[in-house]
Amino acid sequence: MKPVEPVGIAAAALWLPESRATVSDAVADGRLRTRQAKDLGHPDVPSAQAETAPGLAVSAAREALRAAGAEAKDLDLCVHAWMYYQGHDLWSPPHYVAQELGAHQAMPVGIQQVCNGGAAAVELTVARMTADASHSDGGYRWGMVTTGDRFTEPGFDRWASDYGVVYGDAGTAVLLRTPAAPTDVLTLRSIVTMAAPELESMHRGADPFAAAARTHRPRVDMRVTKRVYLHEHGHEQFVRANERAIRTIVAEALHDAGMEPRDPRLRHAVLPRFGLKTLQEFWLPILADCVSAEPLDYGRATGHLGAGDAAAGLADLVRSRALRPGEAALVFSAGAGFTWSCLVVQAPDC
Repeated sequence: MKPVEPVGIAAAALWLPESRATVSDAVADGRLRTRQAKDLGHPDVPSAQAETAPGLAVSAAREALRAAGAEAKDLDLCVHAWMYYQGHDLWSPPHYVAQELGAHQAMPVGIQQVCNGGAAAVELTVARMTADASHSDGGYRWGMVTTGDRFTEPGFDRWASDYGVVYGDAGTAVLLRTPAAPTDVLTLRSIVTMAAPELESMHRGADPFAAAARTHRPRVDMRVTKRVYLHEHGHEQFVRANERAIRTIVAEALHDAGMEPRDPRLRHAVLPRFGLKTLQEFWLPILADCVSAEPLDYGRATGHLGAGDAAAGLADLVRSRALRPGEAALVFSAGAGFTWSCLVVQAPDC
């Protein structure tokens, strides 16, 4: 979707716990083989100890508010996305985030779209804010998008629950406002999402529907379901869908932003935080054929952040000052379902 009017990113924050889980320990424990560790390319990833998943989101949101000089009482929307268990059953994490922030006037909304949840949350928040902008009372002006995930034992093994991905713990936050202001760290020029529902069984496999979580096995194991899918369908269906989706979201996002694939303003392409081999095989060759933007792989130090990859990419773009005035970047996210998103963001002119 192309924003109806410029939407500002007033701040973007990535909150990482201090503790780290190391790949050397995972190999020593027999959870990974040495070759698998090399293919992943993560020496270590953030591992929350005392922090909760929604608590990580709250910490990131507080940092975003502080950076923007904004107050929680002014938030109109509090949209929280997550991938894995948030700590309670039949409970609303977005309401907790709003309560902890003191955003008592905000509408809390939860988004569950697995790894692409953060990008989906940004897209839906922007849609609501821009649709509301024509209301006589000015509509929703401030929106906070957060993610928080903590991939803990015994139900999840961050190193061995999936192929080609290591899961790191983190909270992220993106503070959006409309209309955009000169002080915003980035402007959101466009965001496009594409889905391939025919791939949903990659995370279902042959398992029957269950009455409760982890009924079939005590730990989340996406390797089992993916092996079943690949045995039935092979690799080609996913490979074709992945390439088609990446090419489509890049082309449409650039079109909506008024840019060309070789636009000199287009400086970087921020990659999703997948394993090194996955990026080299399924992302980098396609992007090199689509755009001239330089790839940025911020994920070596964090691993995949569940729903938070896109928001973390925005935060790292700002933190590292990767964009000069007027330059733009593509920011990617993808997740089970499957769904792919591409955001086009631009640095202020001065």
